[in-house]
Amino acid sequence: MKKTLIFCFISCMATVTTAQKAPQLRADNIDEVIAAMTLEEKAQIVVGGGNDGFIGSGAMLGHQKKYVPGAAGITVENTRLGIPATVMTDGPAGVHIDPHREGTSETFYATGFPIGSCLASTWNTQLMEEVGQAIGNETKEYGCDVILGPGMNIHRNPLCGRNFEYYSEDPILTGAMAVAYTKGVQSQGVGVSAKHYAVNSQESDRTKVDERLSVRALREIYLKGFEMLVRQAKPWTIMSAYNKINGIYCQMNYDLLTKVLRNDWGFDGMVETDWIGKRDDLPTYKELLAGNDLMTPGYPAQVEDVITAVKEGKITEEQLNINVKRVLQYIVRTPRFKKHKFSKPDLKAHAQVTRQTSAEGMVLLKNDNQTLPIHNLKTVALFGVNSYDFLSGGLGSGCVNVPYVVDMVTGLKNIGVSTTPQLTEIYQNYVKYAKAKLKADKNPMMWFLDQGQPKLDEIEITERCVQHELPNADAAIITIGRQAGEGIDRTIEEFNLTQDEQDMIFRVSDLFHAANKPVIVIINSGSVMETASWRDRVDAILMAWQPGEEGGNSVADVLTGKVNPSGKVTSTWPISVYDNPSTLNFPREYDMYTYKEMRGWKQGIKGEDYSNHDEGIYVGYRFFDTNDKKVAYPFGFGLSYTTFEYSKPSAKFSNGKVELSVTVKNTGKVAGKEVVQVYAVAPKGSMDKPSHELKAFAKTKLLKAGETQTLKMTVEQRDLASFDEKANQWVTDAGNYKFQFAASSRDIRCEAATNVSAYTEKVSDAFVQ
Repeated sequence: MKKTLIFCFISCMATVTTAQKAPQLRADNIDEVIAAMTLEEKAQIVVGGGNDGFIGSGAMLGHQKKYVPGAAGITVENTRLGIPATVMTDGPAGVHIDPHREGTSETFYATGFPIGSCLASTWNTQLMEEVGQAIGNETKEYGCDVILGPGMNIHRNPLCGRNFEYYSEDPILTGAMAVAYTKGVQSQGVGVSAKHYAVNSQESDRTKVDERLSVRALREIYLKGFEMLVRQAKPWTIMSAYNKINGIYCQMNYDLLTKVLRNDWGFDGMVETDWIGKRDDLPTYKELLAGNDLMTPGYPAQVEDVITAVKEGKITEEQLNINVKRVLQYIVRTPRFKKHKFSKPDLKAHAQVTRQTSAEGMVLLKNDNQTLPIHNLKTVALFGVNSYDFLSGGLGSGCVNVPYVVDMVTGLKNIGVSTTPQLTEIYQNYVKYAKAKLKADKNPMMWFLDQGQPKLDEIEITERCVQHELPNADAAIITIGRQAGEGIDRTIEEFNLTQDEQDMIFRVSDLFHAANKPVIVIINSGSVMETASWRDRVDAILMAWQPGEEGGNSVADVLTGKVNPSGKVTSTWPISVYDNPSTLNFPREYDMYTYKEMRGWKQGIKGEDYSNHDEGIYVGYRFFDTNDKKVAYPFGFGLSYTTFEYSKPSAKFSNGKVELSVTVKNTGKVAGKEVVQVYAVAPKGSMDKPSHELKAFAKTKLLKAGETQTLKMTVEQRDLASFDEKANQWVTDAGNYKFQFAASSRDIRCEAATNVSAYTEKVSDAFVQ
């Protein structure tokens, strides 16, 4: 017994001594810490802390409670080695955390910023960086270390359910806005996780769908924005996507995650998986070998997978050490590692940022007879359910738990415009009823309806109802809403007007126009929709997007002219969704809970199990403009309350760059901003090219009437290149390049040309079949 006690005492002392000698993580001793780690500790550091035991499909979110309730996930703490846990929160339109916590009456609401498509429509990188700074501040002060954003996938098709989170159909605009957002966020000492890398072009069957496309389309369209981000903003982390590319999961795609991301572009940060957990057909060690460093959200079975794989020689401990090192390099940068003392963010100041930004991102699509800005309006008849239940953001992980949402009634009231009382009462009572009914009827599996504002069905507005409102109103305002979110794509029916919406627009316009009163439509949607069948019936159309918590105030700012609209659309608005070539390969009849049972698990379904990118590089305006196909609104389109004149275009090539300049003059009567887009027209060369491609853009300051400003832009020689698959290289053909200075892709104001020398750039042999 005595010997046993002595042995236990010695063992305990040895343990204490070992613990005391264990190195404590610092920024300058990462290799020493790795050398001191056991295999089990290494396996755990590359697997996230899971969702507090909640085992979901990979789409579930907000189950993390240990450090920041509602956050998306954590890295695992190791007290022996002084490694703290770090916290990742969903985004990208703001911090997604629970607004309430057990044991305190204090609230933790976050600012609801405009969605990605609205932010991009500002074409204002300086303003975008300010938004990033505010979001980064809230990320840090709410105890998080990384926000999961920016969303950078391409608007391949108008039906994609998450287009609202993304920026554009164009990779250059996508990259530029993502760079600005990332610089803003990371200036606050927290990181971004750019997503979803790559070609996450649809939500239908997103965890398995095979995106089949050419290497040229992959390089030029779907990877270009990520390349710009990595080279120009150095994001802390990149999130690998769920889907496959040409038959290989992104999360086990060595070519994607190592050859291109690290070897070609020089990325030196951490790669984490999208929130999928353990897959039966994708062993964890293969994800690590491909270039993922952190399995998120992470489950115990994945830790065991890693340990077993090392013991069986499927991955060496030296290879695992590479992943461990990248995770530790990330951790030492975080606020939690630096023991940041958290304080409340300034939500009032951030509300002003979102109000300004959303107003600048709104796009005036129509304004006949100078209907806007409104003058001398005292009372309006306010139609449309979304006027009273204004959508601030989309559904799913991209939503934000906001302290309030300013609806149209409130926004108009704040500028001194009242709404007709009976119509307002009808809609407000309906909204209250519909929300209660939705809550009672909700399918428990539809988790995404708990994450944001579900859209309520429109109600029938009879001719008699419109007639009743007519005498008491100076004008009619109609809000048309569209909601979308994670895990499900839009249907063609959602792209078009419903019968109730069409009847409402037609009845209101017929009666109000007969009385010489204007009709204004506000579109409260994250993505484009059909307008050609009804736009001639109304006087003005304002695309408000989903503009964040201050939405109603921002709309009012534009309606009154307090803010002159300067937003430009970042995706082409087709006449019909079928005009987009990708629609033929996009899921169009989709039910997320029943389609597999109806059609059979073993049958490959075009558009859902796989999607052929037959359009290649001809995405968006590249297709519509090259083929001179009629559109509702071209890429880059947006009206203003003033007019602008372009002059003195210049293009000069020197030292591998094209220096561009153009002078813009406000020729109207009110102050305003103008976005100048520069499209390159390449000489006939070795490869087929679109008629023109966006290569640069700039936005003026607020120009007073008669004021001018000269804008200067630079296009790198390599950014004029196309990708030659056979030679596995980027190629810029020598010759005379024309640069179009434009107000939209179909509104070319002036041109300049310059001779550019040839350029080639060899890259890794990634994706070579």
